Amino acid sequence: METLETLFIENLNKTYKAENGDVQALKNVNLTIKPGEFVTFVGASGCGKSTLLRLIAGLEIDFSGDIKLGENRIKGPSINRGMVFQEARLFPWLTAEENIAFGLVNEKLSPQEKKKIVDEHIELVSLSGFAKSYPHQLSGGMQQRVSIARALVNYPKILLLDEPFGALDALTRLQMQQEFLRIWETEKTTVLLVTHDVDEAIYLADRVVVLSSRPGTISKIINVNVSRPRDRSSEAFSEIKREIYKVIFKDDSQLLDYYI
Repeated sequence: METLETLFIENLNKTYKAENGDVQALKNVNLTIKPGEFVTFVGASGCGKSTLLRLIAGLEIDFSGDIKLGENRIKGPSINRGMVFQEARLFPWLTAEENIAFGLVNEKLSPQEKKKIVDEHIELVSLSGFAKSYPHQLSGGMQQRVSIARALVNYPKILLLDEPFGALDALTRLQMQQEFLRIWETEKTTVLLVTHDVDEAIYLADRVVVLSSRPGTISKIINVNVSRPRDRSSEAFSEIKREIYKVIFKDDSQLLDYYI
């Protein structure tokens, strides 16, 4: 496992070209993520949350400013940054273990070493007994477990999650949140999660980053100083939720009254 490094985001700006003129997605974003930290990003739809994740992943490289992992500027995709999307994006013709092993396709390891790593990650995501199952034989939550295992199989320095539980039913989503906390505490990697679910953001994160409407800027960073496991019904939890909604709906008193 590689040594984790600090992520530096400095004066980040991202603009997309469009037929009706340029659209600025992110404006002057500055953020430092400590090694092993769990940070969530919330904000209105279209505020640039997913764009920010894609830039950190190296999936888009047309931006101004700087994104560095340790001393190295991010210039493209790398196995030291794993990413999980809202859809599982598994290969339907491969079994669960084969989908996970695909993350190791370019690794110079023996078949025995690869199998050992895959087996360890199948156990990590609680899929023992389903290694030979195909995606269509797995529930949505189980498919996401496979995606998470595939993203972790290279022991990335940062795991990027773009609404990974958004398509799941409410009960499965709660179960996956709890399960993912266990995985994070086991793997000790740095995690960045984009979500529209404020409860989810608070329940999982060390810090919640609230982005403004487009162009996305950092409106506020809120430390979640609540010990784990967290009680969603506690006053401390509710107070953080109120604080976040006040930032998100500061210009809409009707919505603000509804949520808090």
